[in-house]
Amino acid sequence: MSATETKAARQPRHVHLSPRIPEHDHEPIPGLPQRLPEGESLLWQGRPQWRGLAVRAMGLKPLAIYFALLIAAQIAWGLADGDPPGAILFGSVLLLLLGGGVVGLLAGIGWLAARATLYTITNRRVVMRAGIALPMTINIPFAVIESLARRVHADGTEDLLIRIMRPHRASWIALWPHVRMRSLLQPEPMLRALPQEAGAGLILARALAQAAGQPPPALSGAVPPAAPADAVLAA
Repeated sequence: MSATETKAARQPRHVHLSPRIPEHDHEPIPGLPQRLPEGESLLWQGRPQWRGLAVRAMGLKPLAIYFALLIAAQIAWGLADGDPPGAILFGSVLLLLLGGGVVGLLAGIGWLAARATLYTITNRRVVMRAGIALPMTINIPFAVIESLARRVHADGTEDLLIRIMRPHRASWIALWPHVRMRSLLQPEPMLRALPQEAGAGLILARALAQAAGQPPPALSGAVPPAAPADAVLAA
């Protein structure tokens, strides 16, 4: 294991939504319900950055644009109808408060989801521990992974999109928000909003290649978010 991977594989401490509710203290290793079996080793663990998770998984940007358009339409209609400035201002402020409240609520959910999430990569599987009210652990063995894609973002984070072989299928509801939103029929798990400098994408790609007996892939270049799901790495 390289120095970078050794540093990345350091186990994070338990993080609780509330110090009075030690909901994960039963885990022998943070993020894992039991100790690793013989021959399985921990390669990387980390959490999503909450801003990237909230913006992309909760759809904050299109939602903010939607309310901005509503406010603009409210003002335009009021001016066209000759409404008093006070009435136009009152209606606009109401929409602003409503939009701000909805965006703030979803941002709070994103913060809680990021804090409750821990991604784990071993030499045999990907493990997601997620869930705010009802934490659960989702195991994705390398044997069912068809391909891996990496999408980088301007905020310095990356998303790792995992495509699962048919007929294997994961629950979209159980995975949310760690899932590609438009993959309802064949849900595709996602490791969201990971710091690019953590190198999780390269670590996972190398582990998949080694498990399949293939040469280590080169993870070069930034792939825009619009790239197809299997544009970067194939397992």
